[in-house]
Amino acid sequence: MLRRHARAACTALAAAGLVLAGLQAGSATAAQPSPGTAPSVRSAAETLGAAEAQPELLAAMGRDLGLTRAQAERRLVNEAEAGTAAARLRDRLGASFAGAWVAGAESGSLTVATTRPDALATIRATGATARLVRHELAALERAKASLDRSAGAETPVRYVDVRANALVVEETRAGAAARLAEATGVPRELVRVVRAAEAPRPLYDIRGGDAYYMGGGGRCSVGFAVTRGTTQGFATAGHCGRVGTSTSGYNQVAQGTFQGSTFPGTDMAWVAANTNWTATPYVKGAGGANTQVTGSVLQPVGSSVCRSGSTTGWHCGTIQQHNTSVTYPEGTISGVTRTTVCAEPGDSGGSYISGSQAQGVTSGGSGNCSSGGTTFFQPLNPLLQTYGLTLRTTGSDPGPGPGEPEPGGTWAAGKVYAAGATVTYGGATYRCLQGHQAQTGWEPPNVPALWQRV
Repeated sequence: MLRRHARAACTALAAAGLVLAGLQAGSATAAQPSPGTAPSVRSAAETLGAAEAQPELLAAMGRDLGLTRAQAERRLVNEAEAGTAAARLRDRLGASFAGAWVAGAESGSLTVATTRPDALATIRATGATARLVRHELAALERAKASLDRSAGAETPVRYVDVRANALVVEETRAGAAARLAEATGVPRELVRVVRAAEAPRPLYDIRGGDAYYMGGGGRCSVGFAVTRGTTQGFATAGHCGRVGTSTSGYNQVAQGTFQGSTFPGTDMAWVAANTNWTATPYVKGAGGANTQVTGSVLQPVGSSVCRSGSTTGWHCGTIQQHNTSVTYPEGTISGVTRTTVCAEPGDSGGSYISGSQAQGVTSGGSGNCSSGGTTFFQPLNPLLQTYGLTLRTTGSDPGPGPGEPEPGGTWAAGKVYAAGATVTYGGATYRCLQGHQAQTGWEPPNVPALWQRV
């Protein structure tokens, strides 16, 4: 668990992903339409990021992913478009969908897997590469859920590897994965075993990335600034503190109190700040520069992601698998995302960001930033939904609080929507393509990257 005691450091993660709108100029949020004019429809890249990636983000991607500035810019644009294409194909393929991923280069080429031969042409018609596999993603996810209920310290990490079309189990002792599969009745043909050199553990330790201190000792990092009604605060990891735990900020000034916290099971929490603190829509970047947060659209497997940590600074990598389950000494958490971003003790609770899209908060990992490592983040959208929080973003009014309906339908700014959810707006019905927290300016007719009219 990269656990630290009294003065253990915790970090904020900031990252890179969906930023550019082509290589066009413009702000992260579209200008408000003039009275009487129809709102414009924006591309996926325009919806999910700014027109120009910030220099510190591109520099971090260059250092950790070996990309030139131009390559990094192209990669961010292409990943934004690929994510939307993957979401649309998943919606069309239904049960036969077996996963999607982008290539590890600036091309952002998309591969989509299916179990139906007659669906290959549908995939290729979108420009994506089609792959025929044996196992549906839903079947592999069900098998993983069975393993999760009985997994222990000898099989600490389990995830579906969509590239391999397999359920991967990491074991710390030979034969542990086979015994787990047999005990749960999961077919051995679904399981691929990987020997884990080191078991993961939470990374202990108000702008995303800034340090904060718990009243009982220890240090963690702010994930993302949030609001709940008129209350301001921040999202962070559940293992950093329990409900009622007091916090002080990076400057040791009294800051707030944990209002909600869950760990294990999930690794999520939020802190309500006192009136001396103001939530800002930024994550601390390289050299202390501010990195904008414009939304919370979760990116697909293979996408680039970066983090900013109070222990190890800025580091980038890629998203490996979503919906991973990890068993720490304290218990199992499920639904986290596995990445190649390194971290060290003190990096817990901080921000992962892809371009300008908030991804999640640091949970745990293994390895270090000298030899490399693996980390896991708690996705942000479920955290926002669980506690009824609104992500603080730049460039737009956050709109009504979660659950307040907008005129003309059931869609509501501030509400978290999962892929597949349906809403009405302006007399039409729309289905959500990519999970996100809705905000003013992202009404369904305006953002085809996020909503499909049905």
